Amino acid sequence: MELRTNTTFADIARTLREADTIALVSHVRPDGDAVGSLLGLALSLKQMGKTVHPILEDGVPENLMFLPGTELVKRPDGLPLKGIDLAIALDTATHERIGDGCMVMLSEAGKLMNIDHHGSNPGYGDLHHIDSREPAVGQIIYNLLKETGLPIDDAVRQHLFTAISTDTGSFQFACTTARSHRIAAEMIDDGLDIATLCRSLYHTYPKRRLQLLQALLNEMTFCADDKIVSWILTQKLMDTVGVQPGDTEGLIDTLRAVDSVVSAVIFEEVADGKIRVSARSKDTRLNVATVCGKFGGGGHAMAAGARMKGPAADAAQKFLEALEHDVRRIA
Repeated sequence: MELRTNTTFADIARTLREADTIALVSHVRPDGDAVGSLLGLALSLKQMGKTVHPILEDGVPENLMFLPGTELVKRPDGLPLKGIDLAIALDTATHERIGDGCMVMLSEAGKLMNIDHHGSNPGYGDLHHIDSREPAVGQIIYNLLKETGLPIDDAVRQHLFTAISTDTGSFQFACTTARSHRIAAEMIDDGLDIATLCRSLYHTYPKRRLQLLQALLNEMTFCADDKIVSWILTQKLMDTVGVQPGDTEGLIDTLRAVDSVVSAVIFEEVADGKIRVSARSKDTRLNVATVCGKFGGGGHAMAAGARMKGPAADAAQKFLEALEHDVRRIA
């Protein structure tokens, strides 16, 4: 993708230095990149003496609560925040994805900055820096802080490593760059304990996650000569297990790991009757964002999503038919 006329790091840093009170938000159902980039930047700004309001529509998921400073993150309370000089949306392809409550809270902000790596981002806001070549917004934030001399301490490193590591699949996905590895090396040189951090990120699960994995392995279905694997995560199962935000992170990678699979999909029933679709590609010739786009969604070429009308079985049939058409074209 050709880069837009982005706000430069120098101009972003100047805007941050000029603002006294800054609110930061990211997308609903936040993942590691959303939380990591938001709090990594927030903690750096606090070291600059700024009044900082990190806000997430759905709060911090339980699987990331071990990270430093998560207690600073608030949920929207339904009222506009007063006196916000600058609002920053991170890792959010469209303004609306910050959530209705966050939209209200930031409605009176003096200026909106948009920092993202989704190619579909239209460039909303008064200032924007969108670079789809970057594998994670956390990598953009790290480069911003390093290049402009803004504060980076161990807590900031933990968040930005989390952002980069999770969005690159532990540095395994095709989006991973040489710079991603160099950043990790720089952080290690600066004292970051990645062994302890990765143990919390990838090897510490509640029992209910294993119950979800058990159901996934029992219920997964294959089609297109085993090139596509999918699973329907029902509301009934989530209620039985007591699912918490973050519990499903990474489950789709178990499906994608099957040797014959080109694409993996999870269909999740959500409270509003819609079906949340999460799709992954294992072949650079298969762009799942294009398939998701047919159903009003989008994302990255190798990882995308959509929301479809239920019931889940009908949504799965429609989506898998469209996906199979594209899979068979590259077979």
